[in-house]
Amino acid sequence: MSCIEQMKYQIHLERTSFKDARAYIEKNSDEVYYVSPGYKIFKDYYIIGIPPIAMGAKGNALIFPYTKPCHGSFVLSIDNEDSIKEINRLRETGKEKATTSAKKSKPAESSRASLTSYGICGKNEL
Repeated sequence: MSCIEQMKYQIHLERTSFKDARAYIEKNSDEVYYVSPGYKIFKDYYIIGIPPIAMGAKGNALIFPYTKPCHGSFVLSIDNEDSIKEINRLRETGKEKATTSAKKSKPAESSRASLTSYGICGKNEL
């Protein structure tokens, strides 16, 4: 099956940001995998978002961000034979993974440097 809108799904978050979608998936999944934009699921749906894009597994359900143009981003879960195949594919491809124990540890440091680390001058120092 390829059209997500024709599948039986559950909406967890509606019209949300990519950041909030990632946080929800990380908090509410047993396993979390990170994929790049354009990762394909359910044969022809491409994941859209700002990396790292989290995809979660909880039991047999795949939890993932879904962006529908003109409607925004959602967090959906699908629990069927296709979701089991997708979860197994994520496991097999060795995508970056965080388990429940890793999610509870200290969050990763941001890759963005603070303004002071670049020596940004105040207006009087120019």
